[in-house]
Amino acid sequence: MSRAGRIRSETVAAGKAFLRRRTAVFFTFFFPAIIILIFGALVNTAGGTGGLFTEPPGYYVPGYLAVVVLFTPLSRVGSEVARHREDNRFEKLATTPLRRWEWLAAQTLVNVGIIGVAAAGILLLVVAVTGASIVFSPLLVPFVVLGVALFCGLGAILGSLSDSSDGVIAASNGIALPLLFLSETFVPQSLLPEWLPLWVSPLTYFSRGVRAVAYEPPDTLATSQVPGGLGVAESNLLVLAALTLAFFVVGAVTLPRTD
Repeated sequence: MSRAGRIRSETVAAGKAFLRRRTAVFFTFFFPAIIILIFGALVNTAGGTGGLFTEPPGYYVPGYLAVVVLFTPLSRVGSEVARHREDNRFEKLATTPLRRWEWLAAQTLVNVGIIGVAAAGILLLVVAVTGASIVFSPLLVPFVVLGVALFCGLGAILGSLSDSSDGVIAASNGIALPLLFLSETFVPQSLLPEWLPLWVSPLTYFSRGVRAVAYEPPDTLATSQVPGGLGVAESNLLVLAALTLAFFVVGAVTLPRTD
């Protein structure tokens, strides 16, 4: 079987395995909807003079998308790796032509498909619930794809290093929750301490890029540039792409051959 055939077969198998877990399917789509209803409808974000949740509704689009782009790959891939280790499935996979990076690529493709659908629903729900003005730029697609792939790689690392499925869940939540609120998603940079190194978080580049293409007006996009002549969206996309490649490679390398 060719490399593409191996990845395709593993992708189909992983997709069917996900769909059989009805609870996981439900909360993948339900959890971000609850976040939108809480922050967008109950808290009622609106333009203001400063403080939490006083920015216009469109400002928080990166945060809503980050809920699925961050949490779902971390928990799903990390737990899948942990289950494979507990059941000695990596030892069985080592006897097949399927390579570790091919297995991770298949898991990533499944997550990209699932989260892509969830992200589209999130954008529509944000518009319906909050009345946010969103620019549906084609650049949203690579940001979501790269973000999902990056955290799939990080999830593989967590699953390889954790000693159990419970450990993966604890580690995922311990990493995801701080990143969600300390990466210019729901909390503006102006409200965070100046010494906080936001550039360390890969989610920062996702939120900055998504906000640049989905929230800022087109004339701002055209004139907003960083040194080197690249726009804000493009520069953050390049950084996100580099980080995604690094996390994916490290995640594939750390996957165990046997247990």
